[in-house]
Amino acid sequence: MKSRDSASPHLRIVVVLSATAPGIDPDAAQAAQTRRSTALRIGLLESGYDLIASLPADVFLPERIAQLQPDLIIADSESDARDVLEHIVIATRDARRPIVLFTEDDTPASMDAAMDAGVSAYIVAGLQAERVKPVLDVALARFRREQKLLDELSDTRQKLAERKTVDRAKGLLMNRYSLTEEQAYQRLRTLAMNKNLKLAEVAQRLIDVEDLLG
Repeated sequence: MKSRDSASPHLRIVVVLSATAPGIDPDAAQAAQTRRSTALRIGLLESGYDLIASLPADVFLPERIAQLQPDLIIADSESDARDVLEHIVIATRDARRPIVLFTEDDTPASMDAAMDAGVSAYIVAGLQAERVKPVLDVALARFRREQKLLDELSDTRQKLAERKTVDRAKGLLMNRYSLTEEQAYQRLRTLAMNKNLKLAEVAQRLIDVEDLLG
């Protein structure tokens, strides 16, 4: 998933709200949630961002996230942040997105869980309208940097795997036809060019045939 530029007014944002913690007065909790939601909405509006939905942290969250395809997720959890994180982790497991968590939960365990879950910004007692944009800008920048590193790592691993596949295919050709390593490589290159395939693809096909024939 590629994030749009943080200055874009078309950045699509979903806010995920946690449930009221047990033992908390419902009226007080509702009043606190209203204040936090108002500050968040004002901050997003002033930044020009597009708030497309406010969703509860429940079992239906992954399906809703998949339908809405937001560019960024904001989690608003006044108390236990780990509760809302569990649902967000499941919802973003197959498509990573920058996640910003506003919370009053400053316990080290919750912070560690958030970092392990891939949260881009963990903000304690900082949900003020004027702070929303700079927090989101930092989170987006951090997410892009981490995503670039992950992409580079994935690319390196893929190239290493392809090289191992080619080396194995060369070994098969060398043993079967008494070829040198260079001759086996050139034969693979010729096959790849004739079939308009990548070298690694031809090598894998050769290995598959060899495995099939035992």
